[in-house]
Amino acid sequence: MKYALIGDIHSNNQDLHAVFNHINSLQCDVTIIGMGDLFECMISKKKAKALQKPLPLSNVQQNPDGFSRLLDFPSIRGNQEERIMRATQTTIFNTLPETIQIEGATLIHGHQFHWSKKWIPDYEEFTNESLLFFGHSHDSKLYHKRKEIDFVFGQPIFLTKKTYGINVGSVVDHREWVLYDASKKCITFMKAE
Repeated sequence: MKYALIGDIHSNNQDLHAVFNHINSLQCDVTIIGMGDLFECMISKKKAKALQKPLPLSNVQQNPDGFSRLLDFPSIRGNQEERIMRATQTTIFNTLPETIQIEGATLIHGHQFHWSKKWIPDYEEFTNESLLFFGHSHDSKLYHKRKEIDFVFGQPIFLTKKTYGINVGSVVDHREWVLYDASKKCITFMKAE
């Protein structure tokens, strides 16, 4: 099965449409899965933690016209969704899981990791499968044993080592995503125009 893993959309209609068009241009059967941070929270972490009373959703969550209708694919929960729930004191995103297991891989947003000052993730405690896909930092990256491996957008990479960390990049601002062919254990970092 082939998967289009898209993350960090942050309520950006235009960039999401560009990524959808890119996925559709492949003309193959692909299952889209969201990697969290579908929405943009308009309240800072600090303010969300300090709130005494809930705020209305319209004051917290950026939701452009028609955006929610585009989110018809399964997704995991990101830190933006968690902050929106904290600020509104609701559970509207509790149905989104923290992780999803797919063929040979675990999907997680990545805010659960410790990140170094240079944005290198420490995801070792989360690797119970050979592949760990994540986002959060908005940077497309491929890691093996915490070392970054170079790649070229659009070129398939056959994963021959035992474990990898794969940051799918961000839809917002970068229009990046990852195509994962589970049957071939192959990934391709993608970037829409």
